[in-house]
Amino acid sequence: MAQLIRLSEVLGLEATGVDLSQPLGDTAFAGIEQAFYQGQVLAIRGQSLTATQFLEFARRFGRPEPHVIDQFHHPSRPDILILSNEVRDGHPIGLADAGSYFHTDYSYLEVPARATLLYSIKVPKAGGDTLFANQYAAYDDLPEAMKRRIDGLIALHHYGNRDDLDETSRTAASPLTEEQKSRVDWVRHPVARTHPVTGRKALYAVSGSSFGIDGMPDDEAVALLDELKRHATQPRYQYRFKYGVGDVVIWDNASLLHSATLTDPDDARTLWRVTVM
Repeated sequence: MAQLIRLSEVLGLEATGVDLSQPLGDTAFAGIEQAFYQGQVLAIRGQSLTATQFLEFARRFGRPEPHVIDQFHHPSRPDILILSNEVRDGHPIGLADAGSYFHTDYSYLEVPARATLLYSIKVPKAGGDTLFANQYAAYDDLPEAMKRRIDGLIALHHYGNRDDLDETSRTAASPLTEEQKSRVDWVRHPVARTHPVTGRKALYAVSGSSFGIDGMPDDEAVALLDELKRHATQPRYQYRFKYGVGDVVIWDNASLLHSATLTDPDDARTLWRVTVM
């Protein structure tokens, strides 16, 4: 039976006594899944997994959706995206500087992501942490007038970072090829969403892929989204996760914003990522 440890006062749980290289029974997985929804971030440290073992665990949470940037899919398991700043034979082996701004995974898709799982393989000497911001708490703390104002509002989402559209920037969304761009379109999501499992309300993707609000002039919509983003990413809602080799981290995209942190390009960092719908 896994033991649970709180990672912070804000969010996060760690499950100890779990070996993901071994098949998990239904009862054991139910405990893991419950801890995931309870903690929003769930860490299972010190694992030693093959690509197949990592992917099989991820599939317990839902159907994996390969990332639109398909040149960095795992060679034998394309549902796994390789995140890395390493270069071999003059070619990058993975996607570097991915998501170095607060965002929600796959919020630019019509069916957004349930969970993202990372498996840490190489850890840099400095940096490489992930910042998480609790969007339940951010919503709960809004003034009642703001809750009424945003009730029913629908945000317009597209692949990208509203705050940085320069594709050469390290804090922009990872650039797409023209063919990849043709596969993403505008989608609509509520500004405040009721979580499909917990029933709690949370701000949804007010930073990152949200570029406007349906029926609202652009300048007014961006001003409102920026106001919500400043509120939702305050330090009091944040938790910083520091990786060790072999750590598996699972997070709940419906109730969080998250941001990668930049590392020295010469300080090797490699992770595998699976995102499930």
